[in-house]
Amino acid sequence: MKIAIKTYGCTANTADTETITAILTNHGHQITKDTEADIIIFNTCAVKGPTENRIINAIKQTPKTKKIIIIGCLPKINLKRLNHETQPDGIAGPSIGKNIIELVNQVANGQKITNLQTQEKPQLTLPKINTNPIISILPINLGCLGSCSYCAVVFARGKLQSYNIPEIIQRIKTDQTTGVHEFWITSQDTAAYGREIGKTLAELLHTIGKIEGNFKVRVGMMTPNMITDMQTELIEAYKNPKIFKFLHFPVQSGDDQVLKKMRRFYTTNEYKKSVTAFRKALPDLTLATDIIVGFPGETTQAFENTLQLLKEIKPDVTNVSKFFARPKTLAAEIKEDKVPPEEIKQRSTIAATLVKQLSFEKNKQWKNWSGEILIDEPGKMKGSWVGRNFAYKPIVIKSTQNLLGKTLQVQVIKATETYLIGETK
Repeated sequence: MKIAIKTYGCTANTADTETITAILTNHGHQITKDTEADIIIFNTCAVKGPTENRIINAIKQTPKTKKIIIIGCLPKINLKRLNHETQPDGIAGPSIGKNIIELVNQVANGQKITNLQTQEKPQLTLPKINTNPIISILPINLGCLGSCSYCAVVFARGKLQSYNIPEIIQRIKTDQTTGVHEFWITSQDTAAYGREIGKTLAELLHTIGKIEGNFKVRVGMMTPNMITDMQTELIEAYKNPKIFKFLHFPVQSGDDQVLKKMRRFYTTNEYKKSVTAFRKALPDLTLATDIIVGFPGETTQAFENTLQLLKEIKPDVTNVSKFFARPKTLAAEIKEDKVPPEEIKQRSTIAATLVKQLSFEKNKQWKNWSGEILIDEPGKMKGSWVGRNFAYKPIVIKSTQNLLGKTLQVQVIKATETYLIGETK
């Protein structure tokens, strides 16, 4: 069959797509673009309402001549809406792995299939075709240990299932032989890694750091309270030159009362102490955080507290999200103290303006820096390339050559709000 795959959402979803692309290809199917496909697979996300709307609109616009399979998080989070507004031929949850073959065969034979049974985590030894040939997205666990009141992903990806360390190490070594130079360690919460099997993220990173070869590791999002019992060991692991000095550490709110309602089990002071500890050991650390504006009960003062926290910690990158109630979550049941949509929109604009200023100020500190970068993606403009330095700072350089995967010595000559501009030395 000719099959197109449309992927939405996080890096874990991208990893799932890379796996099913290889499995389908190995079974004789042809991966192609939408217009030529017999079957279109939508690998879906359901973290935010607007993303869900965008996916459903795309499904509705698919020609009736195409067979449609919907996988990923959305079927397990809002199956009712999918069935009401779309007419898929096949439905399954996330991390489908090798089960994609049976599903595709059933749909190709004219069957209508819905299978939302909880899947065992796919083996890390399954084949995959990397979206970017030098980057390997490496899931280290499925699910999490969180109970955030706004998050619906737990209903899709379930409770924690971690891969053991030897499995992960073997996957890294295998991918190294294919020309991979950068690994993205990913999960719903990397800090939860290994808790159910007696391991920790710090232990995993220490082990990865001992692997021979020229490669870098970007560690994905971690929940602040989940690092408390291993913070010292985790910081030590981060000192290894193979680990990008990049910390994705979402605070979500700068107000302790809102954090309680969100079921985020830390205070703003505890968050700040962790950030301080990381920066003391790693002064050039890139700090990325997330905030949600307009959560029920977020007063004007609570929003101001969030802005003040951002001004204090000065993150390099901040993802600003408007609150959207998601199906089945505790936050969706909160009836009182709702923030009006217009107010949420205004707060989002204010926060976005501030974080751009903060990012620009942080980036300006890198002007005249010189050192090594790994070119890991083509730039948006023709003849440009994006490389990352030890702190995972994106540095754009110009070249007519194919530099993907190359290591270069550069000097930063200019800073913008979102990236640095460099020239080769």
